[in-house]
Amino acid sequence: MTFDELGLSAPILEAVKECGYEHPTPIQEQAIPQILLGKDVIGASQTGTGKSAAFALPLLSRLEPTGQPQILVLEPTRELADQLAEAFRTYAAHTPVKVALLYGGVGYGAQSEALRAGADVVVATPGRLVDHFYRGNMKFKHIRTLVLDEVDRMTDMGFLPIVRKIVNLCPWEGRQTLFFSATMPQILQGFAKWCLTDPVEIAIARREVASTISHAFYPVGLDQRDELLLALAKATDFRNLMIFTRTRKEADAVCTMMKNAGWGDQVTVMHSDIPQRERMEALKGFKEDKYRILVATDVAARGIDVSGVTHVINYRVPENPEDYVHRIGRTGRAEATGDAFTLLTADEVDFAKSVELFIKQKIERRKLDGFNYAYTALLDEGVRPIRKPRPAPKLHRRHR
Repeated sequence: MTFDELGLSAPILEAVKECGYEHPTPIQEQAIPQILLGKDVIGASQTGTGKSAAFALPLLSRLEPTGQPQILVLEPTRELADQLAEAFRTYAAHTPVKVALLYGGVGYGAQSEALRAGADVVVATPGRLVDHFYRGNMKFKHIRTLVLDEVDRMTDMGFLPIVRKIVNLCPWEGRQTLFFSATMPQILQGFAKWCLTDPVEIAIARREVASTISHAFYPVGLDQRDELLLALAKATDFRNLMIFTRTRKEADAVCTMMKNAGWGDQVTVMHSDIPQRERMEALKGFKEDKYRILVATDVAARGIDVSGVTHVINYRVPENPEDYVHRIGRTGRAEATGDAFTLLTADEVDFAKSVELFIKQKIERRKLDGFNYAYTALLDEGVRPIRKPRPAPKLHRRHR
């Protein structure tokens, strides 16, 4: 199937072609026709499946600009909101549609002006959106479509009560509601039933790891975790590298360690304690190859689109198995190959087993040749020595 067969408007199809998209992904193929019909949709879809285009393209195709907010999209983080607003602007390039981006950590001036200028599409984080409502800047009475994106992440971050408030602020009669979440815990099932009407359910949730990614656990004693991280990075011919940590404190410590180990200004860090302007600069610098190494918490793993990442290292095994797929899915995109290494210590064995159950695959244990390991029983469990991680792969076309 091609995008021409999905019923999108001519201006949107022109933008699609300019983006280099040729064939719709499974979620795009299934969701676009339903959204064009005005149906409510529940989409179980993880990062890398083309979810943003799956709802942005049909919504823009149906939109008649009026200078009032008609489409409202909620995102859990500032980075996701910024990325999605840019996607809307790209897809609407051949239309008069205006997009406003609302998120915290920055001033209200430019955001208020974007609303006053007649935004047709509003992309926002929940807290800042409600702030604009109380200031009298944001009007909800013309909202025709409400998109709740990454709802499980919003729940994890404690946003569900404020999201309920926002849903109630939007008109109920005639409203189309789109609900996207990588996972559907019990609390979300009840929430979805409350806010959607006779929804079409589309499940493209991805549990498997892309075949283009070579990934493995690297067992190590707890007191040698830092040493092995440095050794792996030095032995790897990476073009660019993402290192994921569980906590902000760990991210700062690992960033400092990498800088002191010889990478200096090639390393940057990204987490929620860093001012918004600096976070956006870090992400932009990594995308544009100003930085070769980005140390980040999971805020950067969930939905952030960074093309061409050749290697990923998990400083710790993720506590949530879904996050393993999200993290290592930063590499091996758009038919390119990539490598993902996960450091494994004895206190994380249960997390490792949960990951293997989730992806229904036994993950290979490897041992870096030449590294002076202190003994750990994990090294006795069928660990295969590897002399050197494979070199950075050649890059292919930009991932959609």
